[in-house]
Amino acid sequence: MGRGELVDRLTAQVRDRGFAIALLKKRGDLTASGELTAKGRARNRMTAEERALDRAGETSATATYNPKTNRVTKNK
Repeated sequence: MGRGELVDRLTAQVRDRGFAIALLKKRGDLTASGELTAKGRARNRMTAEERALDRAGETSATATYNPKTNRVTKNK
């Protein structure tokens, strides 16, 4: 999944749309009414790889993204 699919991507990962929305609200990506916050809009513009790198505090030059696990490992 690419850009603009934040809710759909998390729903696919947790297999429950209601739970995904609750998580996004808890993280501050969605408002109580379900609208994207500024943070949510920024993350929604990112791909899964960009979000993983952002979570890890890395860049593609310093880490490698694994799409199968949705995780980043630091380059040596």
